[in-house]
This record gives sequence, C-alpha cells and structure tokens, in this order.
Amino acid sequence: MPKQVTILDVANKSGYGVGTVSRVISGDPHVKASTRKKIEEVIKELNFTPNVNGARLRKKHSGVIAVMVPIINHPFFAEFVEDIDSVAMQNGYSLLLVTSKMNVEKERDILNKIKRKEVDGAIFVTHYEHDNEEIKGCPLVSVDRHLNNHVPFVSSDNYDSTKEAIEYLISTGAKRIGYLGTKPHVESEVMLREKAYLDVLEKHHLESFLMNEVVDHGEEDKLVDKFIETYKNVDAVFVSGTSLAQIFYSRMKMMGKKIPEEMQIISYDGLFNAWDNGEFISCIQQPIKELAEGAFHLLIDVINEKEVQRKNIYKSTFIKGDTTK
Repeated sequence: MPKQVTILDVANKSGYGVGTVSRVISGDPHVKASTRKKIEEVIKELNFTPNVNGARLRKKHSGVIAVMVPIINHPFFAEFVEDIDSVAMQNGYSLLLVTSKMNVEKERDILNKIKRKEVDGAIFVTHYEHDNEEIKGCPLVSVDRHLNNHVPFVSSDNYDSTKEAIEYLISTGAKRIGYLGTKPHVESEVMLREKAYLDVLEKHHLESFLMNEVVDHGEEDKLVDKFIETYKNVDAVFVSGTSLAQIFYSRMKMMGKKIPEEMQIISYDGLFNAWDNGEFISCIQQPIKELAEGAFHLLIDVINEKEVQRKNIYKSTFIKGDTTK
C-alpha cells in the first residue's frame, strides 16, 4: 500500500515551511504569488489531498460563511452572491445564503449562528441597525452599510462615480436633471450618490429635482409614478438603482418620450437591456466581482483576527448606452 502523502512531504519537496504550505491550502490571500504557484505545483505533483476538516477542527472553524441579502431576484444581489460563492468554493468554504426579505429576525438568527459556532462569519447586505451587544464577537463584513465604527465594509465609489455621471449629463446640454432614488434605512455609502448630485448641481447653479425615499424592494413602481407626477419637465434623470431605472425607462416609453432626445437616463448599477427593445441603459457599472472577492477575503481576515481596514472602496465604470446623448 503506497505511503500517504502528508503536508510535511509537500513542505520538504517545495522547500517551504509547513506553516507556509498550510497558508496556501487555507487560501490566505497574503501569500506571495510565486510561493503559492510553487506550492500548488508540488501539491499537484504529489497528488496531495489536504485534510481540510481536520484543519477546521483544530482552528474551531466550521468552514461555512453566511451571506445575507434582502432578496435574491435582483441583478446586483444575484451576481454578488454568485461571485462570493465562487471565491468561497475556491478557498474551501461553503456558503449559507439567507434572504432577509426585510425580516430583521433572520439577521438576528445569523448572528446567533455565529455565536454558536455554526458559521464562522457573515457578509451582511442589511437594512437594519444592530446594536453593539448584538454583533459583539461576530466576524462581520458589510456591503455599503455602516453597522458600527468597527465592522469593516466594502462599497463602490458612490460619490465620484455619481459626480461623473451628472457632469456628463450637463455636458450634453441637460438643464433640468432629476434624481430618483431609494434611501436605505441605515447609514450607508449609498447616500453619497444624493450628495454628489446636489453638489454638482450647486456648482453649475442648476435647480434640483430630487426624490429619494425609503422604499421596500418590490414597491419601486409607486415611487417612479410619484416622481413622474411631481417633476413633469425634467430632461434627464439619474436613477439610483437597476429596478427603478427599468421601471422609469418603461414609463417614459409608454408616455411616448423620445429617448435620449427628450429624456436622458443614467442608472447606478449594472449593464442591462431595457425591457422592450433591447436598448442598453447608460449606467454606472459597479465592480461586483471585486466587491464580492474583497468582502470574502476581508471576512476571512476578520475571522482570523487580523487587523483590517474599515472602509474599502472599489472604482466603478461609467458606460454610455442608448439612453444618453
């Protein structure tokens, strides 16, 4: 019977220490690329199978992380979860997906699972406040939201990218630019979109047409109708999210508005087809894969009690589609 290959064999063959080999196996992102490549080649050559479960038991980790999103049938959340699942699997972790559906008790349940060591930590896309006592001792990473002064978060460059989009609309001759958005329940980087809009209009001495309200997912159509009724003469609109943008675009076409001649639209989030004729809505495309991978590695560092940066911002891209001049 052939001798079972051990981590010590990999260390001896590669010329690195057992600790370094272990870090490569556990997916530590801080291992130098050349070192990782050499060790992975030796692992493949020796046909070594790491005892991941044993390592987890020694570290008292479950090997499971939770991801909490409000809903899954939303382009951003769906892609974000898919990307996290991919990077988690590559690093030997399993994913527990939970959709809160605006139920704060579901979020509390995840916090309790962390405290009971059923999951190692969680990535929260949350709409609710949680006091310090609730989240004490829980490895967490937030997306956009500020849970408290200690929980790290990832976000796109909300202010700078929105500023770029509004400046672009002004450069095309737009004079009456509206802002149509949904406001989160908790403090969030997303609010910087509204600030950028107002700052740019003030700079150019233009009137603002702002509607930014707290709206539950699935209720966006009511806000769109309210905006259209309130601001009848806008010639361009910056929309804060995918669902709102699709509904607004559809309403404009139904009303016979010529896009982009009479109405320009820029959406924050994604690159997607408008509903009826395959046009692409001009947008700020968030780096969803980078956000997902960044959130995952950040969470692993928090789980391993490493020092991390609280605010982690990733650059978005403005993409001109068919809804702007």
